Amino acid sequence: MALGYAQPSQVDSVHSTSMAAPEYANNNSPRTIVAPDYNNNYSTPFVVGEIIIEGNKRTKPYIIQRELPFKPGDSIYLPDLVKGFEISRQQLINTTLFNEVIISLKAFRGYEVDILIQVKERWYIFPIPYLKPVDRNLNEWAKQGYSADRINYGFKFTYNNFTGRNDKLKLWLITGYTQQIQFQYDQPYANKSLKHGYKIGFSYSFNREINYATIDNQQRFVDSLQGGIKVWSGHIDYTYRPGLRTTHLVSLSYTRQSVDPRINELNPKYYGYHRSTISFPELLYSISYVNVDYKPFPLKGWLADATIAKRGYNKEMNQWQISGRATRGWELTKKDFFSLQTVGMLRFPFSQPYINQRMFGYGDMYLRGLEDYVIDGAAGLLVRNSYRHQLFKFSVPTYIKSKSHDRIPFRIYARIFGDAGYSYNKNFTNNSLTNRMLYTGGAGLDIVSFYDFVLRLDYSFNQLGQNGLFLHIKNDF
Repeated sequence: MALGYAQPSQVDSVHSTSMAAPEYANNNSPRTIVAPDYNNNYSTPFVVGEIIIEGNKRTKPYIIQRELPFKPGDSIYLPDLVKGFEISRQQLINTTLFNEVIISLKAFRGYEVDILIQVKERWYIFPIPYLKPVDRNLNEWAKQGYSADRINYGFKFTYNNFTGRNDKLKLWLITGYTQQIQFQYDQPYANKSLKHGYKIGFSYSFNREINYATIDNQQRFVDSLQGGIKVWSGHIDYTYRPGLRTTHLVSLSYTRQSVDPRINELNPKYYGYHRSTISFPELLYSISYVNVDYKPFPLKGWLADATIAKRGYNKEMNQWQISGRATRGWELTKKDFFSLQTVGMLRFPFSQPYINQRMFGYGDMYLRGLEDYVIDGAAGLLVRNSYRHQLFKFSVPTYIKSKSHDRIPFRIYARIFGDAGYSYNKNFTNNSLTNRMLYTGGAGLDIVSFYDFVLRLDYSFNQLGQNGLFLHIKNDF
């Protein structure tokens, strides 16, 4: 009997491979392992023998084994072992530790099998200069005339896999339009069971320009106040990951903000009660589930999270927030994919100060085609639909002497999309896009490469009769 990957009775190797994302194929020929003739009888389980790991110069072997659905000594039927290879590859790629993962059978000893895992590690240290516009997206920066005065610059030091346990150290020193200091250390595997972890961090920022209100669906700024806005924040988090795909997080943070007192002349509801300083604790619980082919750019599987948070405890700051996000991707053919994403947020009481009203247009919560606007609210729902067709998949040689970075992979997708959303706002109703259904659509291109780099070009239409080209960039730096 010959062993196989998709159909064990027809092909001659059990093999799973990935390069930067699950669709990237390996250039090397798969290792062929031929087993003794077991008369095609799959009712007898195999026993997992030795798990051999190669290519991990920094990552601890037990961190790699933490992502496997099997361990030495497990009894497992061959079809389940094949599925286990695919789960293992997917889990290891989604750690963002490796450029490439290959899992194959190493050897047979009767019904005992040895497994070989080959990885190519990423670069983990990024001491790089930082240069980024302060505006919330590139289109907003364009409205400001691409002014060099609206750029933050400085030094951003990121050390991933700091001790080989998939821990992360970040230190940002930013100046320019905004002064910012940020430190964070994330240790997801702080005990021997590799289930419990923690995060600690603090940040400070100062900005002379203040977004004091939203008028006609646009942020309004004032930059002539010498006091500006200062924000101090610190947090400590506890994480619990009992299995492969679900992670729990409990976070306790404390924030202090101060703003130039004259901001109350422009918006008395900025903090509420005509205050210029506010301090509050926040307690947060979240749960996340990841079962996708490639987390930074999922095409297949489920990705979901839910959060409940309590911010403040008295009339000066008193907010409950419940939010959730779910993404589902389907593979229609080998080159065609459809995804549906739903995002919801609810804050109560509905009467909140201006700083607690942000909804659409901030971060990743926006309708494609309405990037030029912000829509504030206490409750909101967003639905995104995307159909993608893979146009090209290729690799470009790097011409550097590196086994793990000898080529740069690219995937390019054509995409059509449609979004819908609604934001409810009880107090700040002088914006035409609140308290009404919103619709957008369009077409675009997605360019995906390693280190989680995603470039999106969208040509979008909205219900206001407007259209335009929008650019979005996401990367791991």
